[in-house]
Amino acid sequence: MSENIKIAVDAMGGENSPKKVIEGIIVNHKENSNISYNIFGDLEKIEPLLPKNYNKKIFNIVNTKNKILDTDSPLSAAKKGKDTSMWLTIQSVKNNESDIAISAGNTGALFVISKLNLKMIKNIDKPALAALWPNKKNFNIVLDLGLNIECNEKNLIDFSIMGSSLFKSLYPNDNATVALLNIGSEELKGNEVIKKAYQNLQKEVNKNFNFYGYIEGNHIMDGKANVIVTDGFTGNIALKTAEGTADFIIKEFKESMTSNFLGKVSSLINIKNLNKIKKKLDPRLYNGAILIGLDSPVVKSHGSTDHIGFSHSLNVCIKIVKNNLIQKIKDNIIKWE
Repeated sequence: MSENIKIAVDAMGGENSPKKVIEGIIVNHKENSNISYNIFGDLEKIEPLLPKNYNKKIFNIVNTKNKILDTDSPLSAAKKGKDTSMWLTIQSVKNNESDIAISAGNTGALFVISKLNLKMIKNIDKPALAALWPNKKNFNIVLDLGLNIECNEKNLIDFSIMGSSLFKSLYPNDNATVALLNIGSEELKGNEVIKKAYQNLQKEVNKNFNFYGYIEGNHIMDGKANVIVTDGFTGNIALKTAEGTADFIIKEFKESMTSNFLGKVSSLINIKNLNKIKKKLDPRLYNGAILIGLDSPVVKSHGSTDHIGFSHSLNVCIKIVKNNLIQKIKDNIIKWE
């Protein structure tokens, strides 16, 4: 990997694109001078959003009018043509022209197009969708969040290895601790798949992570474990529940701060603490899901995020490449053969 990290960016995916994407890139570049961006999308819409006399080596635009819509099915997106901004973004990584790819576009389409262009890491059967999730100490990695409705015990073990590798890539100074999401903390709880995964993870010794055991949904944010592993069906429900709860809490805070005189006085007294909570729950700060298990890294930014959220997802890309996530996974998989 060269010192200058190259990020392939689908500029046309998600809401309010390419405006939020380009603004996010500009914010990100101010903080990261050694990054260059291969930007795929409509030149006529992208170029006016960049600074005048911009450096074309840093902001390299590959012009294409064609794009994947949010309404496209994964199959129709794959058939749409190899000149779409999303396809060209993934192909840039495949051809070693970029180190990592990112899109805020259609998740299903991104998964299919990535699978068509990129190989799986050897000995990994299924890719997973992993994302950052706040806890009391810092952040968790949670996977799978929806790609695999059904999983066997090997898949859950693979997710443990990939998730802990991702955690170490993002937080190299912290120890990874893996937990299996379950309906109870006792060994006898859960279905046969999760019990077998538990038994295998418990008896194996891996210096790359500690195995915590089972964790229940109400303890995900405690920070005792920081890599939470589950199947895609359970993970997606947990994610949507957490997002809805966070949104509910923030709205309730806002209403309580403005609804009556006592609320306003109380809000003035507690404004510092309320702002801390609001910042902790701000989804922009942990924007950027990772399609993990492929031999090249692909990041999915939330489609509705703004330019600040997109800039944060670019930071995730930078950490993944700097800390060599793919090689970490390969090394850990070999140790488990």
